[in-house]
Amino acid sequence: MYLFKDYQLALETAIGDLKKEASPEHLYRPVQYLLSLGGKRIRPYLTMMSGAAYGANLIDTLGAAMAVEVFHNFTLIHDDVMDQAPLRRGHATVHEKWNLNTALLSGDAMLIMAYQSLELYPDTVFKQLTSLLSKTAIEVCEGQQYDMDFETNPSVSQEDYIEMIRLKTAVLVGCALKMGAIIGKASEKDQVALYDFGIQLGLAFQLQDDYLDAFGNQETFGKKIGGDILEDKKTILYHLALKKATPDQRKSLQFLLGGEANLGEDQKINSVKSIFEDTGAKSDVNELIQHHANMALLQLEKLSISTAQKNRFVALKDWLMQRTF
Repeated sequence: MYLFKDYQLALETAIGDLKKEASPEHLYRPVQYLLSLGGKRIRPYLTMMSGAAYGANLIDTLGAAMAVEVFHNFTLIHDDVMDQAPLRRGHATVHEKWNLNTALLSGDAMLIMAYQSLELYPDTVFKQLTSLLSKTAIEVCEGQQYDMDFETNPSVSQEDYIEMIRLKTAVLVGCALKMGAIIGKASEKDQVALYDFGIQLGLAFQLQDDYLDAFGNQETFGKKIGGDILEDKKTILYHLALKKATPDQRKSLQFLLGGEANLGEDQKINSVKSIFEDTGAKSDVNELIQHHANMALLQLEKLSISTAQKNRFVALKDWLMQRTF
């Protein structure tokens, strides 16, 4: 994306150099492997972008950007273990390519490396950044636990689901933005507004992921459409569908996503998607995504930066809302 073009080379160079010649090899090679698989890199770019809005140069924000990206990938290693996922970004997951013990230990090392990336900052800034990362890290763990609990809890509400994705996904987006603001010496008011912008943006981002998983274009989305349905995940589409479902539709949806439906993959996906469409959940989720995007824009109005800088964040919001992957 053009908003990030100034940051890409510096970030990719830093990622490529991370523990490049370090030993033991079997601890650090999986780290290098996972980071080399790419991804959107949105979170570290947000740190660099928010820092730039307050006059911080690229080098000043690189350590925090690395902390955010390494931490994010640490969570992916452990998520893949918990989900027993065979693939990540189209390649073998770390525990599949090596083994379970290697994945756990390399993931642990990445968590420590995320904090080490912040050690280059002066003490006062270091304390603010590490405190924020620690708060975010425990919230991400809480979100992951809620996500696992919800798999066997039949009474999860839409509000419960939104809170889960706030913790699991949105808080790291808010953290990334606030880190840049801290480094740029933004006011406390601006730091809070940027963090809240990130929360709303992160919620919209995850809700859009839920939508794209069911109704996206497989060629651009990058993975099989309907994956959440096959895994019986009760995403926002499920909760919105239940609100307007007839008794028969409710019964069918709960059966289809209850883990007992003995159907072929395409039949199951198409059956669930039909209920999402017939109940209006497909259109309702787009309204909910737009709601959180609008809430994000309200936070931008509070920032004491130039209109040009605000417009960069607006362009970021527009790009994320229009994405197909």
